[in-house]
Amino acid sequence: MKNASTTSGPKKVTTKVIAAMKKDGKRIACLTAYDFLTARLLDQAGIDLILVGDSLGMVFQGQETTLPVTLDEMIYHAKTVVRGVDRSMVIVDMPFMSFQASHEEGFRNAGRIMKETGAGGVKFEGGERIADLVHMTVRAGIPVIGQLGLTPQSIHQFGGFTPRGETAAEAKQMLKDAKILEEAGAFSIVLEKVPASLAAKVTKSLTIPTIGIGAGMHCDGQILVVTDMLGLYEDFHPRFVRRYAHLAESIRRSVKEYVKDIQEVKFPTQKESY
Repeated sequence: MKNASTTSGPKKVTTKVIAAMKKDGKRIACLTAYDFLTARLLDQAGIDLILVGDSLGMVFQGQETTLPVTLDEMIYHAKTVVRGVDRSMVIVDMPFMSFQASHEEGFRNAGRIMKETGAGGVKFEGGERIADLVHMTVRAGIPVIGQLGLTPQSIHQFGGFTPRGETAAEAKQMLKDAKILEEAGAFSIVLEKVPASLAAKVTKSLTIPTIGIGAGMHCDGQILVVTDMLGLYEDFHPRFVRRYAHLAESIRRSVKEYVKDIQEVKFPTQKESY
């Protein structure tokens, strides 16, 4: 059974709520989730938007990049997340090669995610080149979030996880791409690893909200990978991640104590036996 959120506010976060938050100057709190239990905890804590990110390839599957994640895997994880949520809006990443081959294929795959998961929308990486796909998808009633800046599905093209938009040409194109995505119908845009000054310009130029990750304080919302924020994923620690807990250390310590209790025949006790 799902538990009600512990936060006040709308009973269900929708695109209308997200738009109103920007208009009213209220910051949008976002995190990723890949499973039922985590999603339920985030929802109860008052997270506005939960992204079922293809980052699961790295932090859940142990892959080096997000590229190996399949559409079926995204659908599986999205189903489990949606089951844990009452209030938060759930958005699902369109994984690598689920939309790059053709707009028609991307459109069908976005529809499949919506039909099979019960999510509230999808996220596409890219700007001008996917404008027609975004427009087509939104016209069909599927909410879309765009993503600009560092787009991990293009990591081999970029040559690494380096910031984007640092040159004048890149900054100009990003501003253009953001307006194009807005005009195509996207209800929000994620800006990843973008100079704070550029993210501020993009945010000011749009009527739809921006959600930053490594893009400074002037975005309308912020998102982090939940395993980074909770200190579960320790393989790297980019400077834009603030760790609010150190759960990896806590888990190791707890398991070591459990192992010790078993070895010393301290668990289970008579009270813990039938």
